[in-house]
Amino acid sequence: MNKQTLSFQAEVKQILHLVTHSLYSNKEIFLREMISNASDACDKLRFEALNDASLYEDAPNLDVRVSFDAAAKTVTIVDNGIGLSSEEAVANLGTIAKSGTREFMAALQGDQKKDAQLIGQFGVGFYSGFIVADRITVESRRAGAKPEEGVRWSSEGAGEFEVEPITRAARGTSVTLHLRDGEEEFLSGWKLKSIIGKYSDHISLPILMQKEEWDATAQKQVTRDEWAPVNKAAALWARNKSEITTEQYNEFYKQLSYDSEPPLAYTHNRVEGRTEYTQLLYIPAKAPFDLWNRDKRGGVKLYVKRVFIMDDAEALMPVYLRFVKGVIDSADLPLNVSRELLQESRDVKAIREGSTKRVLSMLEALADSADAAEKAKYAAFWKDFGAVLKEGVGEDHANQERLAKLLRFASTHADEGVSFADYVSRMKEGQEAIYVITADTLAAAKSSPQLEIFRKKGIEVLLLVDRVDEWLLAHLYEFDGKPLQSVAKGAVDLGKLEDEAEKKHAEEAAAAFKPVLDRLKEALKDRAKDVRVTTRLVDSPACLVVEEGDMSGHLARLLKQAGQAAPKAQPILEVNAEHALVKRLDGNAHFDDLANILFDQALLAEGGQLDDPAAYVRRVNALLVS
Repeated sequence: MNKQTLSFQAEVKQILHLVTHSLYSNKEIFLREMISNASDACDKLRFEALNDASLYEDAPNLDVRVSFDAAAKTVTIVDNGIGLSSEEAVANLGTIAKSGTREFMAALQGDQKKDAQLIGQFGVGFYSGFIVADRITVESRRAGAKPEEGVRWSSEGAGEFEVEPITRAARGTSVTLHLRDGEEEFLSGWKLKSIIGKYSDHISLPILMQKEEWDATAQKQVTRDEWAPVNKAAALWARNKSEITTEQYNEFYKQLSYDSEPPLAYTHNRVEGRTEYTQLLYIPAKAPFDLWNRDKRGGVKLYVKRVFIMDDAEALMPVYLRFVKGVIDSADLPLNVSRELLQESRDVKAIREGSTKRVLSMLEALADSADAAEKAKYAAFWKDFGAVLKEGVGEDHANQERLAKLLRFASTHADEGVSFADYVSRMKEGQEAIYVITADTLAAAKSSPQLEIFRKKGIEVLLLVDRVDEWLLAHLYEFDGKPLQSVAKGAVDLGKLEDEAEKKHAEEAAAAFKPVLDRLKEALKDRAKDVRVTTRLVDSPACLVVEEGDMSGHLARLLKQAGQAAPKAQPILEVNAEHALVKRLDGNAHFDDLANILFDQALLAEGGQLDDPAAYVRRVNALLVS
């Protein structure tokens, strides 16, 4: 291969423009990203060498070296990891073969102040070098390749890059950043060491720098040709908890997750028994942009005996806990474990169960704390992650009871933060069920006609307005022995909360109204399964309900919005025989029009859509001018 000049992929050009013009709030992350890439290269070599030890060549000890040249204005990061072939240099440094690039760019443009934590999240960390450099030169040779098969890649971060063959004796990669004017602060051993200590202290490989000493003659620090580690070179999770400060835990989390804020909570444990492993798990304080992508891999890294095996080991954490970040280091799994083996391993199942319980324990500690600040943390967590946690009620039957205690809802008594335990403690004497209603929005739920009798009697109803709530109700039938009952399903039955006088009055009203009911059933035979007098309405003329076991109108609408066919099930129209509009039906010349208007209004009140809006308008207009 001769020297070639190639163009960057279009998306890379956009990212480079943003990097060089927008990423200014935390320039020092370039070193974090370069060291992270170098460490990954060493991890990859270690992993490939499990099957081919010759890849180590004559240098089995892996490390990362950081140096600077004040005269040349360069900072160089060297690793002796897996290295790059010519093809890999073009593919990995000239294109981005990873989804999420558009989201990354949108996030940068939307809030440039948070740039520093985003860049590594999308696999574009290498380009952060252009924050401080006006030219980057990469020299590399893949492990196992001949010295003459090395490659040099260089670019000024504009539209093009150059690639040419070189002879390189050492395997691995060196990245040289040619600093632009104004970035001389990074030409200091003290500065580089402080950045490494802040962001990369946990890296299990030694990060080496040349020792410095004071030259009295030159009156300045000079470097000696002697390399020494500047990080602890010990995996944070493998250290004793008593030796680790909260700040160190937080910094490790930021490095792991690319988050700019400290975590909401974390847990660090060594588990011993039939399965031995160490877990360091974090709950983020804020939801990531891709939280609702259920296909996204989990946020837990798997190590075996401190050897990195894989990112995003989804088998170690259930899907509904996909927001959890952290590290699990197993002492029992084989070093060549694959994703397929992870799915089948009994040890992995035990790790998954133990880690799930540990995360739920963290959440319970926040939710049940007597400390107001801790409770506030849980409230903040619930606002961002609550809807995802609800998925677990149907997916994790073993922990369903624990999850149910963590759920929070709005209710007719409070706009947020109501637990099932809170609700049960406020239940009226004689109340036997937990009443709930589902709706598209909180406003729609609050104004639902189905709540009128409950509001009149002061009976609390939980307002479920997340899309996942219908799924939740399909799997959670009771709490603390109290059945969950939808106020929009079946005939209203308040049991002991309804006195005899009310029951007698309702029966008499139904009997007197029977001729009108029969006509309503005939007029609406193609739209309603039944028409009946109800006691649940106080101010509204009518409402729609469904039979127990039938799909709710809310769920049918959700399925339709998702492009899925919902089973046909006609609703029941319940009418308030005491309402003036309903009383007008008897003997009215426009009976059929009024009947359809009642049905359409009831459908609109529950958030439904009319099949024929024009017909509704025509009927209303006809009555207005009659």
